[in-house]
This record gives sequence, C-alpha cells and structure tokens, in this order.
Amino acid sequence: MAATQHVEQEQEQEQEQDLQPQEDAAQVRQAEFAEAVEIEVAPGEENLDLLLDVQMPLTVIMGRTIMPFKKLLQLGQGSVIQLDSMVGQPADVYIQDIRFATADIVVVDNCFAIRIREILGVDHAELKSAK
Repeated sequence: MAATQHVEQEQEQEQEQDLQPQEDAAQVRQAEFAEAVEIEVAPGEENLDLLLDVQMPLTVIMGRTIMPFKKLLQLGQGSVIQLDSMVGQPADVYIQDIRFATADIVVVDNCFAIRIREILGVDHAELKSAK
C-alpha cells in the first residue's frame, strides 16, 4: 500500500508542476501594430491592378429542359435532348452565377463561341440572391 501512495503522490506532484508556468514556455505579449494611414483616392482612379488577373467562371446557357429521372436513365450516346430555346435566340451569359449578358452562339475554328449581344445592368436583388 505504501508503494501505491508513493506513486499517487508523485503523480500529484507532476500534475502540480504541469500547472505552474515554466521558464521555457513561450512568452505571451500584446501585439503592437502601426496605425493604418487612410489615403484619399479620387473616383475612377482606384488601383484595380490586383483584380485584373483574377479568374472568373463564365457560364453560357443555351437553353433548358426538365425531364423525368426515368428518361435521364434511358439517355445514351446519340440521344437528342430538346431545349426550350429557338435557333437564333440569344443565350444567357453568367459570371459567377450572376446574369451578365446575352450572346449569340457562333462557331470559330470548329469550336463553339459566343458573340456578345448585350451587356446587362447589375440587378442588386440578383446579387443578394447569388450570395
């Protein structure tokens, strides 16, 4: 029994030592920052250089359709899916899920491309719903 009490006393002493601050422990100090300086920039002269290389996802929607899951399972190579838009009707162009423009579908060097028909104004309600 004396051996058990001795081991328990050693464990208690080790726990007490763990709770006491050690000299080797990292010192905690308050961070000091220089005061931020506000710079006046005239409208139109903002520095946009940081944004010029940002990649933005662009999506072109030629048309839409809805079909039952059963029909989706029956699709295979060569299946044709009819869309709701007519030939010559402009496609919708989205940038990050926000409708940005309308465009015509064209072919350039055997690849699909778009020709912008109209740049749309920003609809603030659409911006809020995209978030």
